[in-house]
Amino acid sequence: MTLSDQEFREEFKPLQVPPSYDVSDTKENKVVFALADLGKGTADEVVSKITEFEPGFQDKGTMISTGDILQRLYEKGLLKGTEHEGAMVYNLSKITEANDGEVEPRLLAPGLD
Repeated sequence: MTLSDQEFREEFKPLQVPPSYDVSDTKENKVVFALADLGKGTADEVVSKITEFEPGFQDKGTMISTGDILQRLYEKGLLKGTEHEGAMVYNLSKITEANDGEVEPRLLAPGLD
């Protein structure tokens, strides 16, 4: 199946973290917000975090769909993930620490300073 330019842009648009948790939001936005709040986590940890915001959210179907959402976003390249002790740990690839490197001006090529 070939996607039009518009369909491609919609399918692979950058992931946006909602500014706050909203119980009436989509399940995907809830998952993304919870993962952003955690920094990194497994599907189980994301469900636990959502349950903190929305008690009663957790059930078997929720667990499965949260894992599916995280996996789909990972496969699209919108999340990073690493396997750790048999579980996938997802993160948003945010830079969380400032670069502590420095520039050595005398090593720059002439004209680049």
